[in-house]
Amino acid sequence: MKKNPNNRQSLKSQPPSVVLVTGATSGIGNAIANHLHQKGYTVYGAGRRVQPHSGYPFHALKMDVNVDESVNRAIQVILQQEQRIDAVINNAGIALTGAVEDTSLSKARAQLNTNFFSTHRICRAVLPVMRQQRSGMIINISSIGGLIAIPFQAFYSASKFALEGYTEALRMEVDPWNIRVILVEPGNFNTPITKNRQQATDSARSPYRNWFYRAHEIISRDEQNGPSPQRVATLIERILKKKNPKLRYICGPLLDKSAPFCRKWLPQSWFEFFVKKYFGIDFKKNF
Repeated sequence: MKKNPNNRQSLKSQPPSVVLVTGATSGIGNAIANHLHQKGYTVYGAGRRVQPHSGYPFHALKMDVNVDESVNRAIQVILQQEQRIDAVINNAGIALTGAVEDTSLSKARAQLNTNFFSTHRICRAVLPVMRQQRSGMIINISSIGGLIAIPFQAFYSASKFALEGYTEALRMEVDPWNIRVILVEPGNFNTPITKNRQQATDSARSPYRNWFYRAHEIISRDEQNGPSPQRVATLIERILKKKNPKLRYICGPLLDKSAPFCRKWLPQSWFEFFVKKYFGIDFKKNF
């Protein structure tokens, strides 16, 4: 049977998918937004400090993911321009470091609000649109730290652990509307998160200071020596092209990728021993 040339032409003339990327002004989010733009997607990159005529190649949107009105306003801008939203990459986040005992409730809340509740805020805003379209994709950027707990990043890990469970539940709830929900779990990448990481308290006065400084140095070193976030951007593009993407995609250096599998198969005491050893947490050497 001969192929209909009109069908082929209609496929070629389809508009690029409309994608919203949060936290798009730097790091992984910026790499994703730039890459998808280069590949022909209609990209709206959101950031809290975006200014008019900011020079980004994609459509830059000012959005504070922690404020309902700001999120809803930005979503309406996209809908007015494009009449649809095909995919959302929830990437906005911050990193907080410090011992649990040293972390105030206000700083813990700020960590959870930006890394977890902002994702819920975005999802609530876009899901009615996707349900009406009967299609869509939501990619939540989690972390290896959402699969294994990282010492002195308890609330960062807590935010990502919460995101993991949230995404699993959401994926099942929205499946009847052909909405795909996916987790991407990056390891250590060379991004501005290292210099922008917040500390819970004045660590010099903390009883945990010796272990904290050692662990913080190792975390920073691994990030600065990590690969470019372009690897995550390329993975996101591949996921967007999949009809039935799987739930989880781990991305990062080999050591990072192997850690969740070690946690699964090793006895808990063995795994904790290796993690403490890696991050320089040795009780005997400090007392």
